[in-house]
Amino acid sequence: MKTRISDKIIPREEAVAFGARLHTSGQRIVFTNGCFDLLHPGHVRYLEEASLLGDVLVIGLNTDHSVRSLDKSPSRPIQDEQARAQVLAALASVGAVVLFDEPTPLELIREIGPDVLVKGADYRPEDIVGYDLVTARGGKILTIPFVPGYSTTSIEQKILKAHQGGA
Repeated sequence: MKTRISDKIIPREEAVAFGARLHTSGQRIVFTNGCFDLLHPGHVRYLEEASLLGDVLVIGLNTDHSVRSLDKSPSRPIQDEQARAQVLAALASVGAVVLFDEPTPLELIREIGPDVLVKGADYRPEDIVGYDLVTARGGKILTIPFVPGYSTTSIEQKILKAHQGGA
């Protein structure tokens, strides 16, 4: 059965009920978070690998305000939160996307109650936001290696360089 992209974007107010429904039906929730500003093959591979660790992959997506508070480039986010949410929701590996406005996804993790918390391999598991919450419930914290050569920052730099060279 196909799911509409818009149906995979869950309002924050429904996060608790959504997590509870998944747990009640016996599904293992995998959670990751990020800005996902310019989706690239590294993101796609990361999300596909993450989705294989459970039944439903839920992405906590930083709002535009949250991205700006993270000390990223002043031009970030490049795409607004609704565009980023739609692109992520279009991926077959993604079960749901939930926007969060705080600097970290800690409260969203508390609300959803994932069984598996995943981040990139540049994190030590014990340093991942939500580590204590998830492990206290018997959940797992895992990291996934990056795909070499892909990052939003490097793509942004290539675009800027091309624009400057072509002007």
